[in-house]
Formats: sequence, C-alpha cells, structure tokens
Amino acid sequence: MIGESRSEFRLKNPPEDGISSVKFGPSSSQFLLVSSWDCSVRLYDVQANSMRTKYTHDRPVLDVSFQDAVHSFSGGLDNKLKMYDLNSNSESVLGSHDNAVRCVEFSNEVNVVLSGGWDGNVKMWDTRSSQCVGTLPQPDKVFTMSNVGEKLVVGTAGRKVFVWDLRNTAYIMQRRESNLKFQTRCIRCSPNKQGYVLSSIEGRVAVEYFDTAPEVQKKKYAFKCHRIKDNDIECIYPVNAISFHQVFNTFATGGSDGYVNIWDGFNKKRLCQFHRYNTGITSLCFSHDGSSLAIGSSYMYEQDVHPDPIPENNVYIRYVTDQETKPK
Repeated sequence: MIGESRSEFRLKNPPEDGISSVKFGPSSSQFLLVSSWDCSVRLYDVQANSMRTKYTHDRPVLDVSFQDAVHSFSGGLDNKLKMYDLNSNSESVLGSHDNAVRCVEFSNEVNVVLSGGWDGNVKMWDTRSSQCVGTLPQPDKVFTMSNVGEKLVVGTAGRKVFVWDLRNTAYIMQRRESNLKFQTRCIRCSPNKQGYVLSSIEGRVAVEYFDTAPEVQKKKYAFKCHRIKDNDIECIYPVNAISFHQVFNTFATGGSDGYVNIWDGFNKKRLCQFHRYNTGITSLCFSHDGSSLAIGSSYMYEQDVHPDPIPENNVYIRYVTDQETKPK
C-alpha cells in the first residue's frame, strides 16, 4: 500500500463504490466534492481530513460541480439534476434528462448550470428560477464537456466534438471530429482560453486550438501516454481524466494504468510522473490556485479477469510543487 507522506494523503471515509468525479471549490482548496457509483455525493474538508456532509441520488452519480462555496449540483443514472445547499443541508431537483446525466458544469460567464446527458442534450439551467433556459441538441450521447469563458466544448459518442458559444446558442460555433481514432473519454479546456485537451480510451491525448487560422491549427498535435511495456507486450490504457493547472496552463492526466502524469502541452514536454496508484485513476482536479491535486482512484472493471480482492476506492490529496507543475 502507498505510504502516506507530507506531500500526499488519503481522505478518510471514501465512497464505497467507484469514484466518478472529484471537484474542488471555486476559490478554496479546503473543500472537495466527490461523486460515486455508491449513489452518494460527499463533501470533504480536506484540511481537517473529514467528511462534512453527504447526500444521495436513487442511482449512481456520474458527475458533480460547485456553483459557489455553498451550492453543489450533481447528476447520474437517475436522470436527475440535483441542487444541494451545503450550508442548510437541503436538496432540490433542478430538472431532468430523458436518460442519464453524464456531465455537470457551472458557467460563471453566463451564470447557468450545464448538464449533459445520454439523451443527446445539453441543458442550461437558471438556478434562481430553477428553470431550464436552453437546450442544446447534440447528435449523440454526451460523454464529456468542459467550459471556459463563454465557450462550451462537448464530446459525444461517435468521436464528435462541438464548440458552442453560450451567449448565442442558436447555432453550433464549430463542428469537429476527434483527431484520435478511438472513443473520447475526457475533454478539458485550457484556462488561457486558447483550446482544449482531449483524451481517448486508447492511451492518447490530443492538444487542440479554437482558432481556425491555418498557422494556429499547425500547432495541434497528439501523443501516446499511459502505456506500459511488459515482456515486449505493450498494454494500452484509457486516459480517463484531465485537469488543468489554472495558473500555469499545464495539465495532469490520469489513466487506468494507475499513473498520473503532468504535461506542458504547449511545449510538448512531460514535467513529471507520480508513483503508481493501487488501481486506475478515474478523476483529477487541481485546486483553483494549483497548490493541490485531488486524485480519484477506483477499479473500473475493464479487465477480463478481475483482481481479487477488488482494489479499494480512494481519494488522494497531493500537494504539488512548482517543480512538478510549472513549464521549464
């Protein structure tokens, strides 16, 4: 088992089933939301290493997001988008989809909650009136989405990628296809608003740019990662998670190989790799100031022969240094 160190520790009272999402609060590295296949959303006080509150859905929860320090939103296989007040411990159902809610994001820019579903819709919600204020139809199931400024990037089944302008959703701003041959697993927008990073189930990551000018598009590229050679056989793993460092524009990736890597995508360099975790990495989130990285680790039942016993579900908090995260 991984030893605890000054730079990394495990949260107590982890979820009892697979961890689907870990999210730090918008302006503090003290509080972390964790959603799970055990149907729960948990709020942890990271500094005290204690679970502060927990609420549940009827079915597994696939994603969670903060709006501000005291409100969270979550969605999952019960097709519902829930809003929870972390101060008063009260919950309400904001709305629903016709199939599972796969992704939940909050947009500061237009002050709406965004939910992406397996029903092929992204919905925009006004939290004050609890109304759906817009539906953005996608061509297929929503697998992943990310928001920066006024832009929303949606990755669907069939390797499609759509860029929307949240201020004018009457039309799709850009229709794209993933440059990777296999199913999209995760998309995250870069904090500098210039582009996004996309990962696939086949050990690859693509760095993409919004600007369609040819000289900018020349800079896009893809690279292999999260692959392990064993006796001349290369095992290729899904890249499940991406999180950007909000200050340096570098990013971390997590894979089913149990590794976390940090990359300087703009200079095409790997900055570091952490030790191997006891099972796959399902979710990553840097705190707003980049001082901490939350790491969700769960076995995802991808192997033909499952390990016995099934590895524990854990959330690790790692205090990262500039050495690990700053472009060299």
